[in-house]
Amino acid sequence: MKFYESSFNYDYTFPAVTLAYFLRYPNPYSRHVLSSDVIDRYVDPETKRLHTVRLHLKKSKVPAAILKFLPGGLAGPNGSSQSFILEKSTIDMKEGWMETESKNMEWTGILTVIERQSYKRLRLADIPTNDSKQHVKETTGCQTVVTFVSKLGHGKILSRKKQDHPVTVEEEHHPKQGFFAAWSTAGIQRTIELVGVKRTKSALANGKEGMNVVLERLRSGGLVAVLEGMRRDRMEMTGVGEGLGNSVWHTRRDGDHDSD
Repeated sequence: MKFYESSFNYDYTFPAVTLAYFLRYPNPYSRHVLSSDVIDRYVDPETKRLHTVRLHLKKSKVPAAILKFLPGGLAGPNGSSQSFILEKSTIDMKEGWMETESKNMEWTGILTVIERQSYKRLRLADIPTNDSKQHVKETTGCQTVVTFVSKLGHGKILSRKKQDHPVTVEEEHHPKQGFFAAWSTAGIQRTIELVGVKRTKSALANGKEGMNVVLERLRSGGLVAVLEGMRRDRMEMTGVGEGLGNSVWHTRRDGDHDSD
């Protein structure tokens, strides 16, 4: 198991950041996202918090270090694949925070990636030198913690451990094969987890840039500018003409893969 943490601030208000979060697909940095669907959304009548569950379909290219452990034909040509990401979020607009959790639904036997993000409203006091009035500037902080767990070969090791058989004299004087198998499996798991960490660093950087694109559109032209930008991005993703810009989002071009 490995962890990766990062934190940064958006120079935008908390309401703007939370709105951009739900409008972030598609954007120029997320052309690997084929579709997004809301499968559940409700407001808790007691806490007044908004709860949302979404399902994203993403395409990617399986790294060579992981591809060699997969059965033949499981991934597409050159390691191309698609996977569903389950996203859960909770927003408290009054208290000024949002918690999100995203995890992969496919390839969990190879690597499970759980990304948790915490967004919080930040207020910074800014006192200009030309007057005595205090102006409050609001920004939004985001802290990310990603957990990587590879269970490749874990089931086989457990099944060997559960086998109850008498220990012979020969076994006592020779290294147990199971120990070396477990050591080898642990090394493979660490390698896969490290690959996940490397890809996540790039994915988080792209995610931040994509959010900033949506936030800038929101600041410059409001919701209309955001929707227009989404339309253009969708057209570029699908490679269709002006009249077909609103066609099915998940149309894709072969060989076009992002890093995450």
